[in-house]
Amino acid sequence: MDVISEAIDDLRIGQVYGRRAEVPATFAARFEAVNGVGFHVMLRGEGWLISGSAAPLRMRAGDIVLVPYGAAHGFAPSPCMLDALPTAPMGPQPRPPAPMAVDMICGIYRLERGGSIHRFLRSLPEVVLVSPDYRRENKLAALIELLTEDLDRPGEGMLVTRPALVDLVLVHVLRLWRAGQDQAAPAWSALGDPGIAAALQEIHERPQSPWTVDRLSRTAGMSRTAFTRRFTSLVGTPPMTYLIGRRLHQGAQLLRESDAPLSAIARQVGYATEFAFAGAFRREFGISPGRFRQLTEPLLS
Repeated sequence: MDVISEAIDDLRIGQVYGRRAEVPATFAARFEAVNGVGFHVMLRGEGWLISGSAAPLRMRAGDIVLVPYGAAHGFAPSPCMLDALPTAPMGPQPRPPAPMAVDMICGIYRLERGGSIHRFLRSLPEVVLVSPDYRRENKLAALIELLTEDLDRPGEGMLVTRPALVDLVLVHVLRLWRAGQDQAAPAWSALGDPGIAAALQEIHERPQSPWTVDRLSRTAGMSRTAFTRRFTSLVGTPPMTYLIGRRLHQGAQLLRESDAPLSAIARQVGYATEFAFAGAFRREFGISPGRFRQLTEPLLS
């Protein structure tokens, strides 16, 4: 499984937001927890990354912070406690008339209408700080430049460019993080178990199949009891719960990206009727499939 691609693909049912923030050297703010995945790129200046679970981390120009599952975090000119920081203003902010000491760009996928973040991303630390060598990571440097320009001068085609650029930055940052880890270990611990990895592969490739715990356990080459226990321990959720989540996420993507009838989408993701799919979808996302399709916009900034 290409787990990074799977994780990014899951995010596409959400909405992309982006902004550029030029602030004074004394800037200090807390970003509240959200259901989403985001990043900050320090274009100019320095400061401290503050989280609720780790010691403050020094940030310098060029550093990138990944927030893989939307945990609360903050930025400050010196080390402090997260609770001591004021809440950051949200939404578009006017550019200052003159360059400020600190200049950042931010991008985020927000799953505002329900949905869950991939278990691989949830297995990462609350915040991940990477310091790219841009002499080697010239593609990432080009992406950051393009995203900065897209944020500064949005124009025709931004409904396509903004999500694509955010996707690519996320992929490159996750690759950089992986490069700093033990390369003998799988990106996601669940993939380190051959039986569980085989079951996950089947679920992801054929979510519409009539899977049962018995069938999946046979795929994994394990007893039903051992498989259920092992799957739940490594993945973080029971097998059928994970399967339902995959089906509904695929259904949400189809609702967003196609005009296929609800009955066709239901069959494509493994539901016998559109009524069964609609009921499960409402339980997962808190909204009917038809309403989700009407409300989902490809971009907000």
